[in-house]
Amino acid sequence: MKRLALPLLAATALLLPLLGKAQSDSHYPTKPVRLIIGYAPGGSADSLARLIANRLSVQMGQTFVVDNRPGAASSIGANAVAKSNPDGYTIFLGSNANTINVTLYKKLPFDLQKDLAPIGLVASFPNIMVVSPSLPVKSVSDFIAYAKAHPNAVNYGSSGLGSSTFIAGEMFRSMAGIEMQHVQYKGSAPALTDLMAGQVQVMFDNAPSVLPFVQSGKLRALAVTSPQPQGFLPGVPTMTSSGLPGYEISSWYGLFAPAATPSAIVAALNKELNIALQDKSLREKLAALGATPEGGTAEAFKAHVSKEIPKWATLIRNSGASAE
Repeated sequence: MKRLALPLLAATALLLPLLGKAQSDSHYPTKPVRLIIGYAPGGSADSLARLIANRLSVQMGQTFVVDNRPGAASSIGANAVAKSNPDGYTIFLGSNANTINVTLYKKLPFDLQKDLAPIGLVASFPNIMVVSPSLPVKSVSDFIAYAKAHPNAVNYGSSGLGSSTFIAGEMFRSMAGIEMQHVQYKGSAPALTDLMAGQVQVMFDNAPSVLPFVQSGKLRALAVTSPQPQGFLPGVPTMTSSGLPGYEISSWYGLFAPAATPSAIVAALNKELNIALQDKSLREKLAALGATPEGGTAEAFKAHVSKEIPKWATLIRNSGASAE
């Protein structure tokens, strides 16, 4: 009996930490969760993060606290999560900007695909081509004609080099065969301010940033960049139907965790995210932002990220953009 007891005790000692860990995972979360985003308060990412955090707090019984870590096109926030404790109590709201950064930046302090575990796709937004109402154009074709008639006098604003607003502008310049000068800003807010003041002539920003200004008449929407027209902008055509077939670009956001986060915790967060995205109240709030709720499995989101990196890489290389 003594000979049997010693190996049994040893095996039990080895299993106890694993059993304790499994039990803690099954009771997750037992304390507040930090949701880091790579942008300053007040923008579309911040608005989305707070909506998701509030809903997950209600569902999971612990507070999800939004932690803004702006800088380097969301890379500072992503790096903070990549290097955090993989216990499920620090997660990240990433976006297509993070897949753009893989090519845009010569060197990142983390590997998006190796150091972060996809949890789930949250929402997507079309970009909207907007101009100041003072510009004498009412359609995309009008704008192209105006740009050709005023060479080197048309500037487009972006929220930063390598952002989707920059990529959208470069795509438009190339596909329309016109000359436009790029003016980059530190975020959408100052760019939109200058657009309304006539300092730049056009911008291709995502729906949450520009909708309030379009609805108030401070900006004019010429087209949406999605494959289909959007119900929140009745009468505004797509780029394709405006004479630029194949012009499609959108922004998306999704949740990530540190790579070594237990699969049970990733699965729990994915499950709750999908439940949240079916909530009527949340869907109405997302619709007000011009967002389409997404959801789906963690595996599907991982595949989405993998496809996005080479797509953006081609556009970045064609634009010649790079960042340190």
